[in-house]
Order: sequence, then structure tokens, then C-alpha cells
Amino acid sequence: MATGKLYIGRRVRDLRQANRTTQAQFAERLGISVSYLNQIENNQRPVSAGVLLALAEKFRIDLSDLSGGEDDRLISALSETLTDSLFDGYTPSLQELKLVAQNAPGLAHALITAHRAYRHNSEQLASINDTLGRGPAAVEATTYEEVRDFFHFVDNYIGELDPLAERLAAHIGIGDVDPGAMLAVYLERHYGVRIARAAHDPDLIRAYDREARVLTLNSYLPASTRNFQIALQIAQLHAGDVVDGVAAAAGFRTAEAYEICRIGLHNYFAGALLLPYRRFMEAAREVRHDLDLLAARFGTSLEQVCHRLSTLQRPGQKGIPIFFARIDRAGNITKRHSATRLQFARFGAACPLWNAHQAFESPGRINRQLAETPDGVCYLCLSMQVSRGGRGFRQPQQHYALALGCEISYAANFVYADDMDLNNAAAYDPIGISCRICERAQCASRALPPLKGRLTIEHDVRRTLPYAIRAPGGMDGQD
Repeated sequence: MATGKLYIGRRVRDLRQANRTTQAQFAERLGISVSYLNQIENNQRPVSAGVLLALAEKFRIDLSDLSGGEDDRLISALSETLTDSLFDGYTPSLQELKLVAQNAPGLAHALITAHRAYRHNSEQLASINDTLGRGPAAVEATTYEEVRDFFHFVDNYIGELDPLAERLAAHIGIGDVDPGAMLAVYLERHYGVRIARAAHDPDLIRAYDREARVLTLNSYLPASTRNFQIALQIAQLHAGDVVDGVAAAAGFRTAEAYEICRIGLHNYFAGALLLPYRRFMEAAREVRHDLDLLAARFGTSLEQVCHRLSTLQRPGQKGIPIFFARIDRAGNITKRHSATRLQFARFGAACPLWNAHQAFESPGRINRQLAETPDGVCYLCLSMQVSRGGRGFRQPQQHYALALGCEISYAANFVYADDMDLNNAAAYDPIGISCRICERAQCASRALPPLKGRLTIEHDVRRTLPYAIRAPGGMDGQD
């Protein structure tokens, strides 16, 4: 796979300023001219291999920390924003998007936030008859998206919490034996909180009585969920002040977003406690990311394992860059994160050709797919169905698909790729991000035309699609 030129001017400038050096001093330590450094910081020239090595040697940074993951996420979100018909007549080039993401990320985030508000206001006006008397509904959706974007743009790694959870896991002994009993003992000995079983209430998962210091759990929870809920209670007691500080520093616009983020951060700590960073990453490498083996070793669920794999982005100690998503039967993505170049659509359903949807057709099985996105990047994609909900014949259950994958250059790290023909171009299925922004013109599974594509309607000819798609420039789009 070809490697593009690396423009990291803003990061180099931030590194120089963090070390409180002038351009002349910084350039001297790197062994380059001041003019070359100035061009690098202004993204007029890419960094060479020699400069990268000098940065790693002289400033003790991990080269993987200079990868374009953050820019890829921002470019994807910005690109999708600008496909809206609101911006008809303007189609930015990839180079323009890169310049904005690298040099003015604050402006890019502001535009994305403004567009999100515009969308929700438009949707609210369009359904005014339904929303009268239920005004807060539209606000809640915006609140959740604001929190989701917070986790997305911090690379789904919370540096203030993860090491704290890892130290506590080592103190408790998580990873040596089944964690359930150890967590319960720690909770009672250190915080005086005992665990009780709930009277039959199918809707209750957990309840904490602060005065009596009693954590009540549903009697029918599976062991992995029970362990997580105990870890969550420990998170609230052990890391509450740190969580509050992280949520406050995020600068959310509403109190609701702040409180929702606190829930997400407590959940993050609980996951990091059950699956401590280095021990979990080493185990993942040892079993070559066999999801069932990892879940069995740490006493967790498949979803907890998949989610944790997506958070292994600690600077200097990064795991395999993967994407992770949870999708419901309607195609809604209820969790999403990607450390790869594949970035999920912020609006609309996922590509119907993606094997995530096949998970509902084959419960209990891990589905595999070799896929290629319109930008030519190839991926190993895994999907599986999971269920959650109450026990008992009459209790409803929710069914979700989990999707996990990596760029094909990392596929050898996954046991699931062993017998797949990775070098056969014909083995890769063409997938997109979502129909509204997909560039593929000849896709029989297309649900709706792309926002920026112009249509040609032929009344005397009927093809698989009832229209032909022309690229914004006027030429017919190609597959």
C-alpha cells in the first residue's frame, strides 16, 4: 500500500512550543534549516524520514503518535458536512480539507457543530406537528451526538482515566482470576458498599442507595454484565472527581450533555478496570485478537472486548488500529469509533453491502469479509450478533450487530484472516460509507442518490438504478 506524504505542521509547531524553543533552536536540534522548519510548520512541505527519526530521537516521541488518525476523523466529518445541499456549488478538494483539518481544526469543529444544529432545527421544523408539546426530543438527540463526538475526536482514549484504572486493576489483581468476587470484595472493604439482589423487577439493572451504601443488582444478570456493573460502581467512587474534571473541561453546551458524558466516562473507567490496558493488549497479541478467547480470559462479554480494542490508543503504546461499531436491526449505529481511515457516516444508515448487516442472519457466528472502500483502502471486516435484555420467556431482548475490523496491512494480527485470500483483488467486496455520500455510481444496492451527484433520467431505458449519476463536475460517475 502506498504511503502518502506526511504534513504534520501543526503537530510539529505544538511540539516546539511545548518545549519552549524558538524555530532557530528547534531547527538546530533537528539538524535542518530554519526555513525548512518554517515550511514544515505551515504545511508547505512534508516531513522527510530523516526529520521523523530526529523527532523520535531528540524529543522521545512515538512516530505512531504523528499518524493522521485525528485528521482522518476530522476530514471525514467535514467532508460529510459539506455534501449537504446547503453547500451546493462548492465541492472542496481533498487537499483543501486537509489544509483546514491540519491548520484550523477549531474552525472545522465549529462548522461541524453549526451544521449539526442546522440539521436538527430543519428536522424539527419539518415535523413541527409531531413535536408540538414534545420539544425536548430534538434537543436530546443533539445532546447525545455532542457527547458521541467528544469521544470520537479524543480518539476514544481518555488519558486521565485509563492509567488510573490500570493501576487499580493491578492493585485488585484483575486479570489473574475471575474478576467478579475480587471486585465485590474490594467494593465492600474499601468503600463499605455491600451487594444485594433485587426483588423481581425485569426493568432494573442496578440501583445504588448512597445512604445505606447498598448496590442492588438484577438477580438474572449474566456474569459479564454483573462484573461490569460492580466495576461501574467502583468507577463512581474511585474516579468520580477525575471524571467530573474531564467532563467539565470538555465545555459542553448543556447540563444534559455534561451528565451524559459523566455516564460515558464512568463506563470507560469500568471497561478499563476489567480489561487493564497493557495486560489486555498483550493478551490480544498473544491470541491474535481471538474475541472469544479474550472474553473468556477476562470474564467479559464480546461487546466489552470489541469496545476495549477500539480504545487502545495510548500515546507511545498503541494497539492495532481498528474500527468498531454497534448497529441495531434498523441500521442505526449506536456506537462507533475508528482509528483507521474508514470513518462512519454521522447521518444516515450504513452501507448495505457491509457484512455488519449479515450478523442478524447468522446468530452465534463471526462473519468475515474482505472489503474495499471508494478511496481504494482495503479492510478485514468482522461482524457478529449479540443479544441483551432480561432473562425469562416473556422478557424482551434487544439484538445488535457488532462490527470490528482493520486495514488489510494489519490483518495478519487477526486469527480470522488465516485462510483468506488477502492478495486476490477479486475477493474484496466494494463497500461505501453511506449512500448519501458514496461515490460509487453503479451500485445496485444504492438506497438513494448521493447528495452532490447530478442525476440523468432516461425514460426509454431501465437499468438496475432508475437514474444515472453524474459527478459534480458534470462527467458520468464511475465505479
